[in-house]
Amino acid sequence: MSDRRPVGIIGGSGYVSGELLRLIAGHPGLTLGCIASVSRSGSRVTETFPNLAGCYPETTFVAVPDLERSWENEELAGVFCAAPHGAAAKLIDGLLDSGGDSPGPIVDISADFRFRDPETFERIYGQDHGAPGRTNLFTCAVPEHQQTIPTPHAAQPGCFATAMLIGVVPLLQSGLTEPDFFISGVTGSTGSGSTPIPTTHHPERHSNLFAYKPLAHRHAPEVETIAEAVTGRKPAIRFVPHSGPFARGIHVTIQGRLADGAGPEALAAALEANYAGHTFIEVVDAPPRIKDVAGSNRARLHVACSDGNYALLVVIDNLIKGAAGGAIQWMNRLLGLPEAAGLTQAGPAWI
Repeated sequence: MSDRRPVGIIGGSGYVSGELLRLIAGHPGLTLGCIASVSRSGSRVTETFPNLAGCYPETTFVAVPDLERSWENEELAGVFCAAPHGAAAKLIDGLLDSGGDSPGPIVDISADFRFRDPETFERIYGQDHGAPGRTNLFTCAVPEHQQTIPTPHAAQPGCFATAMLIGVVPLLQSGLTEPDFFISGVTGSTGSGSTPIPTTHHPERHSNLFAYKPLAHRHAPEVETIAEAVTGRKPAIRFVPHSGPFARGIHVTIQGRLADGAGPEALAAALEANYAGHTFIEVVDAPPRIKDVAGSNRARLHVACSDGNYALLVVIDNLIKGAAGGAIQWMNRLLGLPEAAGLTQAGPAWI
């Protein structure tokens, strides 16, 4: 009899769901119970993700009510929600209604449960929250920043937000820098999701680099909110995101001023101490590259200082550490599994 616990996925047709499926296929403690899709119910998973033919040759997408029945019958140990923001909250609300007092955890990868205050979500996203009475059931943070989780469910920060938080949180905790952060980030085209839009159209994206929503991106208030909840200090985030000419990965540069009396050695030591003992986050001696981490759950950081200024560089894979991999870290913890289970495989590097 297998010791692997069945889990469900809601919102099953996007890039993040494809990565969840791939990681679950090789996970020693989890197995796929069912995957629900509103638009592709009844079709084979391999029609959407042909790369997974060796893992799920006969698996089909089910309808959301089918997954809810599996949850209600306690056939699932936990559920991942990879539905778009706005839709996720209503789906999770229905799932919690159907499950009653079911003890299984839910890990949300959308934006719907990243803010404890639903009015903050509504202000930033310009739409009503689908389950305002449920936000207090979720904790949102990068897993390495939350030693214990006080809620039954978790929310994974956004991909850009994850990269920024990996740098901003230890800087705030160290007290060695001013709390004003000037951040520039470049993301691959998969960060925009699987539905084509003009800025992901290949002729527009190929051999191109451009900024979008400068100083107005919604991940900035997300980072401010989560960082303050984790550290007790309110940062000011000035963020300029860019679209890069590659498919996956994020490179973030965080700049600011050192606090009075702080030196580069102390800052580097604080970063090292903050992530000591963590499997997936590493402080390195040279500027990291996206291909160092692409296809893996790893993050790499490097800090440089000069004349009272610092620049902290962070690279992650947006689909894994910034989404599916971080979500699996949360599910592992909520189910009492080793946090790194199913996530230690090396990245392919040359994708």
